[in-house]
Amino acid sequence: MLQNENPVPPIEFMKHGRQDGYRALSLSFARSAARLSTQAALMPGGVGSDFRLGVMPTPLVIDRGSGPYLWDIDGNRLIDYYLGMGPMILGHSPAGVIRAVADQVNKGILFAGQSEIEYEAANLVSDMVPCAEMVRFGSSGTEVVQAALRLARAATGRSTVVAFEGHYHGWLDNIFWSRGSTPADLLPMSKGQDLECGRNLELHAWNRTDELVARINIGDLAAVIMEPSMCNTSAIRPRPGFLEAVREACTKTGTVLIFDEVITGFRLGPGGAQLRLGVTPDLATFGKAIASGFPVSCLAGRVDLMDQIGGPGNVIHAGTYNGQAVVMAATVATLKILSEGDVYEAIEREGTRLMTGLERLFASYQMPVVVQGWPQIFHVAFGVNEDVWEYHDYLKADRIGYVDFAAALLSHGVRVLERGAWFMSSAHDTEVVDETLEAVDLVLASGSE
Repeated sequence: MLQNENPVPPIEFMKHGRQDGYRALSLSFARSAARLSTQAALMPGGVGSDFRLGVMPTPLVIDRGSGPYLWDIDGNRLIDYYLGMGPMILGHSPAGVIRAVADQVNKGILFAGQSEIEYEAANLVSDMVPCAEMVRFGSSGTEVVQAALRLARAATGRSTVVAFEGHYHGWLDNIFWSRGSTPADLLPMSKGQDLECGRNLELHAWNRTDELVARINIGDLAAVIMEPSMCNTSAIRPRPGFLEAVREACTKTGTVLIFDEVITGFRLGPGGAQLRLGVTPDLATFGKAIASGFPVSCLAGRVDLMDQIGGPGNVIHAGTYNGQAVVMAATVATLKILSEGDVYEAIEREGTRLMTGLERLFASYQMPVVVQGWPQIFHVAFGVNEDVWEYHDYLKADRIGYVDFAAALLSHGVRVLERGAWFMSSAHDTEVVDETLEAVDLVLASGSE
């Protein structure tokens, strides 16, 4: 599900949901609330992104972060599972990345030219990612998705792109839609969208192999774009054989298969979901975990596609800040640490322990809750008894009840995303996981009183 579809309004905690409620807030967020209110006169909503609205009891104003923790301007120390919406896979303020960035700042910031640090970053991506025969860097996931779609249309001479309900590929007009009654019946996600921009987009249900293969086999698609594991909505793995069947159909029809790995890339493993799941796309987009919170994105893919950029294909991809030296230093430092493998072993271990601990706690309070996904990013769905396999299954979850739970957990010093996702980092060690489970137990106990 897109992060702001059916948003929870920023209302006072416990004015809806459980009648008995959870324990009253033990931490105060009054300074954050006041600062947000005053700053709203200058910045819309007092925030820099609409996806930061709808947080209960208030969106937070953060003072600093270190390891698995954040400190807000009220002085609260919070165990953080937002992790910057995913990028902070090494925890907040990782020392090695900070040193690399500081060293580069002293050498220069922006050159309007190439640098050796950019080439080093590109080589690291190519070495780690199966599809990365060629690489281009950008500044945001939204941007490189647009480059991938442009490449696919140029290469195939076709216009129509298939995407999926609940997947997120950025907020621009040609991709930011929800589905009506049919794949071609689209509803804009924002007022002000150019309605013509959705003309060449179809939205299908994900994880339905036969339906999708039949659509691809018509042979008129420029591209199929998807999250290879659905992580913006819930944390849904592909059904066995789904990705393989889509890969085969795309190859057969000359359709470009694009994996949006902005969330899964360098998070599920050093080669992203494509390496972990064993299916290689034609193009892939990356961001978030690639640079420990610095604004870096990446488009990677087959030579014959990527070589059209700046070459005989006359496909344009440009940007003042592409490959900017400071963020490339952050990329190199991050990827070198991730390539060693120890980070993934630690997250796999502690993420699995956290998921298992949550399942046991919810079961002990006889709550119908599903914890699913990956140790690196998983999802907690209230009010369901079976694993979620597609978008409409996710909509059956008790999202309001979960938001109440997240607000109560925040009052006990643990910050989790209201949409149900939990991001793990290498800084979330045994002690932090134990403290998290203790806080969850306290919240559930107060709700059962």
